[in-house]
Amino acid sequence: MAKAIHTMIRVLDEDRSRHFYAHAFGLERADRFTFPDFTLIYLRNAESDFELELTVNHGRTEPYSHGDGYGHLAMVVDDLDGEQRRLSALGFEPTPVKEFMRDGALMARFFFVKDPDGYKIEVLQIHGRYR
Repeated sequence: MAKAIHTMIRVLDEDRSRHFYAHAFGLERADRFTFPDFTLIYLRNAESDFELELTVNHGRTEPYSHGDGYGHLAMVVDDLDGEQRRLSALGFEPTPVKEFMRDGALMARFFFVKDPDGYKIEVLQIHGRYR
């Protein structure tokens, strides 16, 4: 049986990205590997073994295009409204909280925030299938 272990995104500035993910979601560096042309940084927290892999291509100065294929990374929290206020106070500009209904019942409460490279992160209230 397979187990998901990480997802990778390409970023321009390691320090800026590490600052965002540490302050926004408590993700800290688990490993860092430098190669001649790129650096891999693995981030995680105590909540999960799943990691976010940041890839920094040395010498890249142009922002990456997300095209029409990238959707979002999702995080789940105990206190959605509190997290939305906290991220706002940090200057990360989260969107307003939204509710998603299905068949007349609440399916999800969520907001989005973008990292320094423009990757969207959905932040969901723990509820239903989102645990």
